[in-house]
Amino acid sequence: MNELGRRTLLRSVALLGALSLSVTACGDSGADTAAQGGDATAGGKAGGKLTVWAWDGTVEDVAANFEKENPGVDVEVVNAGTGNDQYTALQNAISAGSGVPDVAQVEYYAIPQFALGKSLADLAGFGADELDGTFTPGPWNSVRMGGDAVYGLPLDSGPMALFYNKEVFDKHQVPVPTTWDEYVEAARKIHAADPNVYIAADSGDAGFTTSMIWQAGGQPYQVDGTTVSIDLQDEGSKRFAETWQQLIDEDLLSDISPWSDEWYKALGDGTLATLPTGAWMPGNFASGVPDGKGKWAVAPLPQWEAGATASAENGGSSLAVLEAGKNKELAYQFVEYAAAGDGVATRIEGGAFPATTEHLSDPEFLEAPFEYFGGQQANKILAESAANVVPGWSYLPFQVYANSVYNDHVGKAYLGETTLADGLQQWGAASETYGKDQGFTVK
Repeated sequence: MNELGRRTLLRSVALLGALSLSVTACGDSGADTAAQGGDATAGGKAGGKLTVWAWDGTVEDVAANFEKENPGVDVEVVNAGTGNDQYTALQNAISAGSGVPDVAQVEYYAIPQFALGKSLADLAGFGADELDGTFTPGPWNSVRMGGDAVYGLPLDSGPMALFYNKEVFDKHQVPVPTTWDEYVEAARKIHAADPNVYIAADSGDAGFTTSMIWQAGGQPYQVDGTTVSIDLQDEGSKRFAETWQQLIDEDLLSDISPWSDEWYKALGDGTLATLPTGAWMPGNFASGVPDGKGKWAVAPLPQWEAGATASAENGGSSLAVLEAGKNKELAYQFVEYAAAGDGVATRIEGGAFPATTEHLSDPEFLEAPFEYFGGQQANKILAESAANVVPGWSYLPFQVYANSVYNDHVGKAYLGETTLADGLQQWGAASETYGKDQGFTVK
């Protein structure tokens, strides 16, 4: 996925209430939805109308091609907001019993919350379970729950890499870091050489934090049905907290807000030297940081141990079929087309990074030069990262809520009001309280 405004954290109590999905949430209300197209046979030959909520611009091109291949089918793509903004609108529509789309783009971390609320259709009955092996393990595992249930198809993925300003590193004769200890040392050297340059901008982000803990081998969340364990003091969490705390204590991180105009400018003028993030980022560089063309490059994500190759997902989303939809068969046909059919090539042409193993092993895809990165074959690095994502990661079944209160706890460490270790512990405690209030058994 390519807009990280989707990581905007929710603040208000009203908004949090709208996102709350308890274990006992009701299922299909049978209410009217945005889709009024009636039944459709395989391939959409009988026609029908679908409403798709998606912020990813490439979905519109996919929809147009799907309509061409299926005469009589009308697919309306609506941008109902990015990430949490859309989730709030989606939950409001579900609660109201009207205006629910047939298909919605849902990030991997949000899948469990909507699935447990019985808002998403299990796609196994439409044949989604037969797609095992079609997608890379990280995204595929993120859309599956409770054994064989499949609550969406992976639309894209976000295996992490280190995007870095080669011009800055060359100017200050600093080697590109291969470990996080080297990364901290690089931050010190670059900032000492030019106090206006920072290794990165980070004022606290739940998605980035969990991705770093994931790569460090942490498994702070374990989920077994409605029984959940939370341990943000595990070894992976400690590793991240101890390392990143050095950057905070030594003022080596910029407080520029990510995705702001100032942030884009800083990426272009060399004020920010690196960006460790997901594989969906190249398109944002090309469109948002024109002054960085030829300056930036891609390297493997730094490791917690020298010689390791571990990676993690950061971002990425699925297309899910809503349980309240009246045209689920046609909705699934569109989802499969977009995520595993001809729509994948359309999205790649638009700059998306796929989650399909076929495309991630295609020489044409891997060897494609990125003009923005000086002709570098960046997809080779990104695809290798996808293959090295650490297995076994789980999100909370109420991760949407947990992420929304991240800055109330961990975010304070970036302000010097607590430490990352203590902030993580407080974040875990707040998540535990919420989970119990929602009917989960939390260890």
